[in-house]
Amino acid sequence: MPIRMKVYRQGKETLVAAADEDLLGKTFREGKFKIEVGAFYDGDVVTPEMLAAHLKLATIGNFVGRETIEAAKAAGFVADGGILWIDGVPHAQFVMM
Repeated sequence: MPIRMKVYRQGKETLVAAADEDLLGKTFREGKFKIEVGAFYDGDVVTPEMLAAHLKLATIGNFVGRETIEAAKAAGFVADGGILWIDGVPHAQFVMM
């Protein structure tokens, strides 16, 4: 399953947003939580290795989907305890301080 990744730069901050391609255009809700997997994530198709390389330069990461989360976990940016499940879809974030 392809991963889509978009990089945003603002001043000293670099945000990497990534999601499983098949989730683009979908919205997930569970209780008080809602996530829209829209244009924010709709960037280039990347491999898990390419995602990891970009994350090493990022200050913020935002991830949705099993494949994307597994790639971020393998690269050391997400831990099992940091995953929020919304309607069966994993979501995680990280911030470098």
